[in-house]
Amino acid sequence: MLKRLQKLTQQGGLRQLDYQFAKFVALHSPQSQQDLAALMAALVSYELGRGHVCVRFEQLQPQHLFGLSSRLSVALIDGLPDPSQWPQLLNQYDVVANVQANAMQACPLVVDHGRLYLNRYWQFEQTVATRIVDMATNQGQVGNDSHWQGQQLTLMHQALNDLFQPSYGHLYHALQGVSDSLQRQQITCDFLNIVKPQQLDWTAIDKLLQQATQITDLQPLDALVPASACLNWQKVAAAMALTRQFAVISGGPGTGKTTTVAKLLAALVMQANGEHKPNIMLVAPTGKAAARLTESIGSAIKSLAVPQQIKDLIPTQSSTLHRLLGSIPNRVEFRHHKDNPLHLDVLVVDEASMVDLPMMARLLDAMPPGAKLILLGDRDQLASVEAGAVLGDICSFSNQGYSAEQGQRLSQLTGFDLHSNNIGLSVVTDCLCMLQKSYRFHALSGIGQLAKAINQGKPALVNKVWQQGFKDIHHYSLSAESYASMINQVVTFYLDYLDAIKADQTPAEVLRAFANVRLLCALREGDFGVVGLNQRIEKELTHRGRISPNDETWYVGRPIMITRNDHALGLFNGDIGMTMLEPDIDADSGRRRLRVYFEMPDGTIRGILPSRIPEHEVVYAMTIHKSQGSEFADTVMVLPADYTPILTRELIYTGITRAKSRLYLYAPLDIISKSVQVRTERASGLAQLLV
Repeated sequence: MLKRLQKLTQQGGLRQLDYQFAKFVALHSPQSQQDLAALMAALVSYELGRGHVCVRFEQLQPQHLFGLSSRLSVALIDGLPDPSQWPQLLNQYDVVANVQANAMQACPLVVDHGRLYLNRYWQFEQTVATRIVDMATNQGQVGNDSHWQGQQLTLMHQALNDLFQPSYGHLYHALQGVSDSLQRQQITCDFLNIVKPQQLDWTAIDKLLQQATQITDLQPLDALVPASACLNWQKVAAAMALTRQFAVISGGPGTGKTTTVAKLLAALVMQANGEHKPNIMLVAPTGKAAARLTESIGSAIKSLAVPQQIKDLIPTQSSTLHRLLGSIPNRVEFRHHKDNPLHLDVLVVDEASMVDLPMMARLLDAMPPGAKLILLGDRDQLASVEAGAVLGDICSFSNQGYSAEQGQRLSQLTGFDLHSNNIGLSVVTDCLCMLQKSYRFHALSGIGQLAKAINQGKPALVNKVWQQGFKDIHHYSLSAESYASMINQVVTFYLDYLDAIKADQTPAEVLRAFANVRLLCALREGDFGVVGLNQRIEKELTHRGRISPNDETWYVGRPIMITRNDHALGLFNGDIGMTMLEPDIDADSGRRRLRVYFEMPDGTIRGILPSRIPEHEVVYAMTIHKSQGSEFADTVMVLPADYTPILTRELIYTGITRAKSRLYLYAPLDIISKSVQVRTERASGLAQLLV
C-alpha cells in the first residue's frame, strides 16, 4: 500500500504530507494492519487538506478515493478487505482510538460515531462543541431569572425601543411624490418592518401619511402601528444576544450586522448601569476585515441615539484574532489559553465564517468564564480556507425557531410576537438570529436579486435576474474578444489609484482608491487564474507607461498581498500593501526610498521597506477566497470556460456579494448555472455534537 500511495504522490494525486503521515501510521502498526491503516491515514489527511474535518464511513466511496477514477481507485484498494468491513476493523487497530469503546489511548487516529479523525482535530471539535454548549446553556446577565422582574426588564425593554426607533425620517422622504395609496402602504410596511398589515387601520394611517408636512407629523404612527404588528430582526438579534452568553448574528451584505452589534453594545453598557465598565473587544480573522470593522463600527456608533458617555464606553478599534490571542513566532500555540485566559467581558468576532476549526477551538479555550461571545458573519459565504465550517454547522439549527421560554423572553424585550412552541434539537437555537432584510440591496438592486437567486440554487431564477435589465450588474460571455475587453476594463479602473500616486496623495488615499476595484477569480493558475491575469494586467499597465517594472521586482504602484503571517511585523495572510516612495529624502542615499504601506486594523498606516516584506504576491487580481472580508465599489469577476469542482454556490455568492455598487461578471451562463446547483458540504461532527 505504501508503494501505491508513494506512486500516487509522485503523480500529484496526494500531498507529500499525506504520504508521510500514512508512512508514519503504517510503521507504528502491526504488519497485518499496515495496509488499511496506511490507506485510511492518507485518506483522512487528504480530506483534511480539502477542508473536511473527518471521514464519514457512511459517505465513503471506495470506488472514488482521492478523487480517482473507478478503475484506479479499485486498483488502489486491491487486496484489502471488503470496504464494508473497514469501520469494524479500524476499531480494533492499535493506531486508532475508539471513543465509544472508551479506548482513548494516545493514538494518531480516532473513530467516533462512524467518523474517522486525526486525533488533534477530534480534540479541536470536542473543545468547540463543549464550550459552545456550556456557553449556550448559560444565560447572560439580562437572562438571569432574578433580573427578569420589574425594573430591570422595563429598563432593557425601553433601551431597545430607544435604540431601534422607527425611521420616520427615511419614511417621510420615501413617501414624497407618491400618490398611490397602495404604494404608500407598501413603502410604510417596508420602512417600519410591518409583517401583519391586516391588523392595522390603514384608512387612519393613510390619512396621516397624506397630511404629513414634516417628519414630526408622522409621530402618531407610534400608536397606529403597534410593535406586535412589526418584526425588526435587528432588534430581535440584539435582544437575543442580551439574553445569552453565546450569540450568533448572521446575515448577508447590507442586512446591518455591524449596526445591530453597535446598538447591542450600547445596550450592554447601559445594562451595566455604571456599576462595572464592561471590557469589550472587537476582532476579525484578517487585518483587512479588522480594518473594515473598525471603520464600520465607528460610523455606526456615531449615529447612535444615546448619550456621549455611553458612546465613549464602546470600543471602535478592532484587532485580528492572532493579535488578540497573542501569536508566538514559529509556534502554533498562543499566549492566551485556558490557563491564561483573555481579559475581557464581551468579545465580538466579525466575519466568523472565515474562522476555521483549530482557530475557533483556541479562541473558545481562551475565553474567560462568564464572558460573552458574539459571532457575526454570513452563513452563506464560503467556509474557512482551512478545515471546518464552524459558522455553517452552528447556523444549521437556525430553522428550528426559539424555544417557548426564549420566544416569550424576546417578546417581552422587543414587543414583537415571537412566541414559539418549538422544542429545539439544540441549545444553540436560542442563541441564533438570522437577519433577513437587506438595507443596501433593495428591490431595484441587481446585486441583491442575483445573490438571492444564487442562494436558492435555481439556475432559472439566476438567468431571469440577468434578463431584467438591472443597471448595477453586467454579464459578458467568454471569448477572446471579451477576455481582452475585460483586461482593458480592469486596467482602466486601476488608473485611478495610479493617478492618486502621481498626484502625490497620501498612502491612505491611494489604498482607498485601489480598494475601489478588484478583479476576482475562482482559480490560481491558467488564463482565468490569479497568476496569469496579474501578469497580463501588469504587462498592459507597463505598455501604457503607467508602471515601470523593468527588471526589478519592486516599483512604484506595485500592489501586493501578504501570503504568509509575520507576527513580528504585524502582517498577516491577506493583508494588502501598496508600494510608494517615501515622502522625505533619505539622508544616506540622497533620494526617496520605496516603502510598502499597509492599513493596520486600528486604521493607521504603516510603511515597511520592501526587503522586510514576508512572502507575498501581486494583487491586481485575487481569488474569491482571499476577497472574503472585503468589498469593492466596482467588482470584476471571471470564471473559467470549463467547469471545475471548485465552482460552487458559495463561491459564486461570495464573489457576487463583494460588489458594493457594480458587478461585471465574465463567465459562460452554463458554467454559472451548473455552479449554483453545487453546494459546499464539509464533513464534520460538530452539528451532531451540538444536538
